[in-house]
Amino acid sequence: MRNQEVEANARSLSHSVWSAQAMRKLERDAADSMGVTLYELMQRAGQASYELARAQWPQAQHWLILCGHGNNGGDGYVVARLAQAAGLNVTLLACVGNKPLPEEARLAQEAWLAAGGVIHAAEAAWPEQIDVIVDALLGTGINRAPAAPYDYLIELTNAHAAPVLAIDIPSGLDAATGTTPGSAVIAHHTLSMIALKPGQLTGKARDYVGQLHCDLLGLGAYLAGEVAPLSRYDAQDLTHWLKPRRATSHKGDHGRLLVIGGDTGTAGAIRMTGEAALRSGAGLVRVLTHEDNIGPILTARPELMVETLSDKSLDHALEWADVIAIGPGLGQRDWAQQALKKVATSEKPMLWDADALNLLAINQDYRQNRIITPHPGEAARLLGVKTAEIERDRLHAAQTLVKQYGGVVVLKGAGTIVASAVGEMAIADVGNAGMASGGMGDVLTGIIAALVGQKLNLFEAACAGCVAHGAAADAVARQRGTRGMLATDLFELLWQFVNPEMIQQ
Repeated sequence: MRNQEVEANARSLSHSVWSAQAMRKLERDAADSMGVTLYELMQRAGQASYELARAQWPQAQHWLILCGHGNNGGDGYVVARLAQAAGLNVTLLACVGNKPLPEEARLAQEAWLAAGGVIHAAEAAWPEQIDVIVDALLGTGINRAPAAPYDYLIELTNAHAAPVLAIDIPSGLDAATGTTPGSAVIAHHTLSMIALKPGQLTGKARDYVGQLHCDLLGLGAYLAGEVAPLSRYDAQDLTHWLKPRRATSHKGDHGRLLVIGGDTGTAGAIRMTGEAALRSGAGLVRVLTHEDNIGPILTARPELMVETLSDKSLDHALEWADVIAIGPGLGQRDWAQQALKKVATSEKPMLWDADALNLLAINQDYRQNRIITPHPGEAARLLGVKTAEIERDRLHAAQTLVKQYGGVVVLKGAGTIVASAVGEMAIADVGNAGMASGGMGDVLTGIIAALVGQKLNLFEAACAGCVAHGAAADAVARQRGTRGMLATDLFELLWQFVNPEMIQQ
């Protein structure tokens, strides 16, 4: 199975992300506009799936195709007919429903039978030799645990050694949220039809989707005129935000960043934030921290300006700064609370993370000049719910956070979501399991804050920062693997992504 946590998706993967509900209307409108029937689109979907399977597994001679009682199953019938016509050995198992097949799926089933195809019951024994399995069971419409016989077929699929192609989405994975209410197919490749869906990119998606592909089914001209509710960003998008610098620019042009945090024993957190900001192009970075941390931070990174956090130093630094970041290693004692209270009076752009978010959960406020960067646990505290509720619908959680707190929200995790108070939403399609280690959030804070100082607006800086951060971690993982990755390992490769013109040559 492809390690999606390490490898980037193909350059051609769509940037448009649509909900499954919106997709149904989009598909009909696009077909009507371009004079294409829905059955023709089903044939195109089947053709694209067949071609992808042949390209990925050219030696596979025996295909097992699992068809559900819906249009996803219709796609499977088309694949079966094409594979059999090519001389391949095809075994097709189909689930029976209480209602008639949808019209398009019925036509596809009849074409399979007319071509001499055989339909086996879902409970039929599987052949001994299977070279590839095509999952056309449930598609994007399911939002509950698969019932029998679907759950049985999913378990058999996951237990089998043959590689799996999922048509549109692995069966059992919720296309809206990326959750798995019950069993779900673990695919090697997934081919999304027409556009991407959120559940293919966030939540538990990476455990199930494998390598993600997308086929527009010939509707690209129509789709180009439609504005998707979400955007997918990866490393290829960094050139949009991060342009080469003017030859005559100086440090004053690239932002004066104030970073506040690092109570006793947490010098590492604020040091990583400060260094990440420098390595992301901040012109000047001033750190206010506990006095015990000054020596260690300056020894580790002499390019930082480091002072003791006090009322006087904070007043002066707030006046000096263009951008403020507060939270890494801050703690929650009076020292931290007073600093956050004073920062909250500033109208300058700012980022709150870590303990600043825990304090915000206690004394909530709404403001438009702020980015907050919670992980799911922090998000749960901010909304007064359990972490499981955040993970149950990450998009809804991000939207609720931005509605309640304003500005821009970065909901971290696999498939990080960025949302703004004016309705912008994006998914950062980067990152890997190696990032599940201490300090990664501190590094992200420094990257995003540095980009705000370089004149990106809050939403752009959040998107670009998340992408650069995750892409750097992916580059480290390609060299060393994911286990044992340190947050500071990102520094040696981050330059490639904050200077994207270097990797475009």
